[in-house]
Order: sequence, then structure tokens, then C-alpha cells
Amino acid sequence: MIDTNTKSISLNSLGIKNATIRYQLTSNELHNETIKKEQGVTSSLGAIAVNTGEFTGRSPLDRFIVKDEITKDEVWWSKINLPFEADKFDKLYDKVVNYLSEKEIFVRDSYACADKDYKLNIRVVTEYPWSNMFAYNMFLRPTEEELKNFSPEWTVINAPGFMANPEVDGTRQHNFAILNFTRKIALIGGTGYTGEIKKGIFSALNFILPVYKNTLPMHCSANVGKEGDTAIFFGLSGTGKTTLSTDPNRSLIGDDEHGWTEENTVFNFEGGCYAKVINLSAEQEPEIFAAIKKGAILENVVMDANGVVDFADTSITPNTRVSYPIYHIDNIQEPSIGKNPKNIFFLTADAFGVLPPISKLTPAQAAYHFISGYTAKVAGTEAGVTEPVPSFSACFGAPFMPLHPTRYAEMLSKKMKDAGVHVWLVNTGWSGGKYGIGRRMPLKYTRAMITAVLNGNLGDYTYEDYHIHSVFGVAQPRTCPGVPTELLSPRSTWNNDEEYYKTAFQLSNAFRINFKQFEEFANEEIRRGGPQRYAL
Repeated sequence: MIDTNTKSISLNSLGIKNATIRYQLTSNELHNETIKKEQGVTSSLGAIAVNTGEFTGRSPLDRFIVKDEITKDEVWWSKINLPFEADKFDKLYDKVVNYLSEKEIFVRDSYACADKDYKLNIRVVTEYPWSNMFAYNMFLRPTEEELKNFSPEWTVINAPGFMANPEVDGTRQHNFAILNFTRKIALIGGTGYTGEIKKGIFSALNFILPVYKNTLPMHCSANVGKEGDTAIFFGLSGTGKTTLSTDPNRSLIGDDEHGWTEENTVFNFEGGCYAKVINLSAEQEPEIFAAIKKGAILENVVMDANGVVDFADTSITPNTRVSYPIYHIDNIQEPSIGKNPKNIFFLTADAFGVLPPISKLTPAQAAYHFISGYTAKVAGTEAGVTEPVPSFSACFGAPFMPLHPTRYAEMLSKKMKDAGVHVWLVNTGWSGGKYGIGRRMPLKYTRAMITAVLNGNLGDYTYEDYHIHSVFGVAQPRTCPGVPTELLSPRSTWNNDEEYYKTAFQLSNAFRINFKQFEEFANEEIRRGGPQRYAL
């Protein structure tokens, strides 16, 4: 048995000198270290609660990719993928490792990708123990035998206490998250938000897998039924990926990041889940609530003096989170691999309340909506947002996609056709009016619609069973077991046709304006997958 507290490893090759290295500590040891350093407190649920400081979410304008021989002609350089000079990176890297030298630091060897043919060994070096505990939760955990001859391919260096000097270091401000594909390093500084760690490796895999492995990386959750049918759930944060894939009647493959291989298998990148906990309750989401126990990390939640969490309190941030190892969920797929994808769900929280709660997409519509990646912001999510605002993120994960979105869309379209997959658009947002007037679609009805699809109970794709939406052209079912029929038609829930169509055209025009940036790369079939009717 390896004594990971005393095993001697050297970080000299990274430039970190004379550091006190705490290697491969257990989750419990990292929990205790966090308490001892007064960097967190234990909640009444047993999970440790930490505050990530200045940043309670990702900082997309401070995410960079080093522009070099590997990336210069492959990366889609844009406001999402910002270039960083290689020599600037080298100088900044030297500053960060010098900052970590002679400190106590925490080192974890782990890997990504549950399919052994795609396995990526990762060494995570962190300044704080709870950041290392996050890596334990979120990456896959090697066996003791695998650790004996472990050789990292990528390295994550996480130094929240290091502040860059923008004028000298080439960053926008004092925080940064930079990927270097030549040196195979994810360098993070000036921010304690742990999501930067996992999204750094996710972004790297979103380049590596399609370019070198002909495998589609996906920002999605996935589960598998008792008959071996895999379901995939795409969606942006807050649309229900984690909630809807955590189904007591199906085995969870993973909640956020997956690859779809040439062999038609789907594998999880991660070894844990990172879920939003805003308004979480044991009644609505019992599996996630039960996963919040010793070994989990709560981020930026508000607690009382007894450690009881108020999940409705957003005074620190609406982006309250929990990370936990996947084995905190009872019903999981082991290993985290599924076969035979049969249904894909695109999840959107439409705050305009005009999209059907569920609709079936043609292949062209599926490609269009995948490239668009629509959801909506509502009042309170960002400063100055008082009315619903359309939000588009290509491939339902643009901030993590280094290649042009059409590269991923073409791969998805081919895989959907080859596998005969059915694609569904699911609105987990508003019904009966836009945000502030209507109400959020009850979770029990969304679950019933998903279940009906998975059980084959949504009828045949015929006029008798489906109605074509007059603005977006999608096919909405006329009936669904367990769902009031009137909810299936968004127009009928408004009781005001004029306002409904006015709002529907407003949203359809937003789709078209957003898609203009992709038109020259999309064929006519895909372009016709969007809304075709224009407002008068």
C-alpha cells in the first residue's frame, strides 16, 4: 500500500523548488486540512463549505489559449478563444512556480476519460487543500497499482493567491486561466473558483479528441436504461442537465462532460459531479441532495450558526455549487461508459415562454439548434438584466470549445444519422407567459415528458400525434402521459395570441441574428433548420 503522505515526488521539472509537497491526500485529510487552515467550515450535512473569494464563477474574458504551431491554424480565434503569446506564457509560468516554491502545496495524480483508450493522465498542483479536494471529486481516481508508475501527460497548476500584473504579464487583469497545448499545461491564477480547474481540462479535451481521436466531445450529461439505451442531455448551466440525468430508474454515466466515439460509445470525462444548488430541496432533487455529505464541497452557500444551509439565499452568488464524487450517487454506471445512444435532449430554459415544453427536431433543426445553443438570462442573473435576454452559446458550451462550432456540429450530425438517434428540444423554462408573468415548467412534468420519450410513449411522428409550431417549425406532441394536454401547446397557455406571437417573433429574430455569424459555414439544409417565419 502506498503511503501517499510520505511518498517522495519531485516537482523540479515543473520549476517548483523546495516546496512541502502533500501528495495524494485522501478526501477526509483534505477536508481536515481545510478546516485546520480556517479556509472552510463543516455544514450540518457533513459537506465542507468554502467561499471561493472574489470570483464565484468563471471569468470568460480571462481565458486564453497559447497561439503556437499546434493551435494557430486549428483554433477558432474569437472573443471566446483569446490568443496568448508563448513567450508571455513562459514568463508568467515562471512567476507562478516561483510563487509556489517553498510553500506547502497539494499534489494529486488523476486522470480524465473513463474509456481506457482515451485516458488522459493529469497531475494537479494546488495552493489550497480544498482545490485539491475538488480535483479528487471531479477527476477519475487511479488505483494504487496505477499510481506506482503514474506518468502525467497534462499538468494543472492552480495558484489562487498569485496576482498577475496585466501591463507586464499580458493578461487582461490579475486573474487568468491559460491553456498551452505545446507544454500541456493549464495555468490558473488569481481566482479561487474551482470550476476553472475542470473546465481547463474539458477545453483541452475539446481540442484533443476531435483533432487527434476523431471523437466528439460534448458538454452534456448522460444516462443509460436497463435495456442499454443511452440518453444524452445537452444544456447550458441552469437548464437541468444534472437534475434530469440523475434518474432513479436509469444509471448515471455522468453529469457534464462526455465523448462520443467512432465505436458509438459514450464515456464520461470525469469522476464526479458539479451541480448548481440554488433552491435545491430533498423533495425536488433527492439524489443530488443526498449526495451532499462528507466528501462533498459546497461553494459560496449561506449557512446559519449551526451550519444549516439556506439553499435559497443568493446573497453571495446565484451560482452556488456542490462538487461530489460520482459514487455519492447510488445508481451509477460502472465504468462510466454507455453504448447505443438512442435519444438526445437539447435543454433550454426559455424565459420568453414561447418554445414548446418538448418538441421533436429534424436532422437539420438539430444541427441548427446545436450550433445556436439557446437559453435565456432572467432578471437578477447579471447586473442590469431586468427583462428576459436571449443567450446563445454554440454547441451548448462555446466557452470551452477551441474549434469552430461547425466542426463539432458536423461530427454530431454524422453520428446522429449513423446511430439513428432521435433529437428533442426540451424547454425547462417558462409557460403561460414570459418570466415575471408565466411560471417555470414544473419539474415533475418535464420528467414525465423525458420518461415518455425514453419509453417510446410519445406517439408516431404523424399529423395525428404532432403539431408543427407555426414560428419555429418544430413538431410538438399533442398528448403526453402524465402531462396536462394544455401545457404541451405554449400558445394555448398564454390566453393571448397577439402577445404570444409578438414574443415568439421577437425570439425567432434573435435566433436569426445570432446565426448570421455561422451562415457562411452552414449548408442550406442547416440554415433552413431555424425559424422560417418573420415578424410583419
